[in-house]
Amino acid sequence: MEDNHIYQYSLLNALMDGVSESGITASKLASKGNQGLGTFARMNGELVLIDGKVYQLQAEGKVREADASDRIPFAVSTQFVPQKTAQVGFKNKDDIDRALDEFKDHAKNLFMTYRINGHFEYLKCRTVRGQEYKGQPLSELGKKQSVETYEKVNGSIIGFRTPKNWQGFGVAGEHLHFIQDDRAAGGHVLELRASQVEIQMAVASNVHVELPTSDDFNAATLVTDDEGVKSVEG
Repeated sequence: MEDNHIYQYSLLNALMDGVSESGITASKLASKGNQGLGTFARMNGELVLIDGKVYQLQAEGKVREADASDRIPFAVSTQFVPQKTAQVGFKNKDDIDRALDEFKDHAKNLFMTYRINGHFEYLKCRTVRGQEYKGQPLSELGKKQSVETYEKVNGSIIGFRTPKNWQGFGVAGEHLHFIQDDRAAGGHVLELRASQVEIQMAVASNVHVELPTSDDFNAATLVTDDEGVKSVEG
């Protein structure tokens, strides 16, 4: 992967439709960049790729390093090289968008990727527990997600911001996952607060999407569900 090019496997619309039986291996995803996000087969937990290693963020905030053969039905990654680094404070999750806009206020129709490192005073995170039956949609799983809160923790947030006019194509979305420095806990970020952390940012204008060829994917409706995405992404 070239620096700050985005690789995505499958479509968010397919995940919303419950297509998650198989996918690429964790080792293949790790070859596509040094940081990324996604989920595992049957939507069993959240995925974070950080410093070239793939981790599974499980219910109740537990974390395990993924096996090379673990299957990933949806993921987005990049070979992240920061174009700007800043020290910032966050009163809430919306402040991330403000920091990205200050970096490139004319990049609203481009992808942005970032990493936030440091001490977080408060985080509220969720993890999906996994499908109870084949084809169970993500919006339904979101109603039974595991939600954990953390106070005074050190770690990193990996994030991607997608242009709103692209989200109907099932590309990326608004994703940000947290993992503690000691790899003891993590999840998809719903809320956060930090007095001073480091944010590294880059603009990405090249996106490569690899589509599954499975029967499940080709049978999926792939209808955009903005409300469903919002309900699970926070």
